[in-house]
Amino acid sequence: MLDRRPRFEPVSPEAGAAGLVVEAREVSKTYRLGRVQVPALRGVTLRIERGEIVAIVGPSGCGKTTLLHCLSGLEDFDSGEVLLEGQNLASMSDSAKAEHRARRVGFVFQSYNLLPVLNALENVELPLLLAGQSASQARRRATRALEVVGLENRLRHRPSELSGGQQQRVAVARALAPDPAVIFADEPTGNLDSDSAEEVMALIDELNADNGQTFVLVTHAREVAAHARRIVRMRDGEIVADEATTA
Repeated sequence: MLDRRPRFEPVSPEAGAAGLVVEAREVSKTYRLGRVQVPALRGVTLRIERGEIVAIVGPSGCGKTTLLHCLSGLEDFDSGEVLLEGQNLASMSDSAKAEHRARRVGFVFQSYNLLPVLNALENVELPLLLAGQSASQARRRATRALEVVGLENRLRHRPSELSGGQQQRVAVARALAPDPAVIFADEPTGNLDSDSAEEVMALIDELNADNGQTFVLVTHAREVAAHARRIVRMRDGEIVADEATTA
């Protein structure tokens, strides 16, 4: 179990407030491969409240990663609506969606997506700088985020000098640093051994319990889904079950 870390201080007035964070209403999306049309989402409706950990599970090709991308604004969809903190993504320009993602959405991916030439601190602060924060503010928030995930002694280490679990904790710190409304994690333990995977999931549990951070996880791993408070099961582009857990 990780040592108890200090809370990550919010910078937005709505942070930590109760209420709906993400809502999908009858979202449909079809991929077109030449003359072939492949339905990926078939009228998906989903509501995610602030402070939840929700796992989206299902077989490969069922649409769970596509759903995550549509909920976060990374991909467009054909019909329906997605509201992120009440903002309708379909009505926003590409630049407005990108700005909203940078300020209010965090991402954690299976492959870490760290820049190898930058150290841990620089990897975390770079998105903050690109989002327009001052150098001093970005450095302060990046340092704080790395402290929260337990890497205060690894600030100057590059990814090649960190274990897989440490690299994913840097990725979590990078997602946490902007004070997002929600963190979307796509197979966050997919490249980790069992001990490192449990360490990362313990960190997610801690951030949820201590900071009220909302997480949406896409995973094949039962042991990862077991950390969620809700499990959303998908098949063939549809939600077939939405179950509360005892986690």
